[in-house]
Amino acid sequence: MNWIDWLHTFFTSPARQSGPDSIVHRLAEHFAFTGEALLYAGLLSVPLGLVLGYTGRGSALVTLLAGTARALPTLGLVTLVVLLAGIGRSAVLIPLVVLAVPPLLVAAVEGVRGTDPDLRDAARGIGLTHPQVLFQVCLPAALPALLAGLRSATVQVIATATVAAYVGLGGLGRYVMDGLALRDFPAVAGGAVLVVALALLTQLLFAGLLRYALPPGIRPRRSVD
Repeated sequence: MNWIDWLHTFFTSPARQSGPDSIVHRLAEHFAFTGEALLYAGLLSVPLGLVLGYTGRGSALVTLLAGTARALPTLGLVTLVVLLAGIGRSAVLIPLVVLAVPPLLVAAVEGVRGTDPDLRDAARGIGLTHPQVLFQVCLPAALPALLAGLRSATVQVIATATVAAYVGLGGLGRYVMDGLALRDFPAVAGGAVLVVALALLTQLLFAGLLRYALPPGIRPRRSVD
């Protein structure tokens, strides 16, 4: 059988239309892992990144830690968390949060640091407090960088959330892991295609947000040859 036959077999199987192994159910599980990991990562990294970017302190340390975190093997982290805390959602969420924090943190720091210094000085000159300058001036200017960081984090988490199947949890990774175990190659092919398609759709969604959702004044400019 070739890929086309495998995909046809996968998507037309009755088991993929309804029940606990349906595509809709597995997608919902995958979205749940992704959304929860991004929520925790955002709560941890964005406020800290905004403050560090505004004060200018600790930027070099942030870059170093972000690079170190990106180099950590996710599957190794999953195994370590399982050994320390046992099998459960934390075994997946902790590594996914660790994966998502660096791009969000760096985006917040660099987005605020990139604010025009003259604009910040002018805001201070008319009597705005530091928190007001941060949230009313720097944060809007940092939105493109924040969205770019969120896009990077989301795509990485979507692709990596397949490790949930490694510890017996759900998500699209179940098709790949179970398919390999049972030599069910249509399931492996279908699961892989779904993950890739979901990552590509996420890229397109964020491209649309960057293009249309942001105010014209802070949209990324297209380069002109």
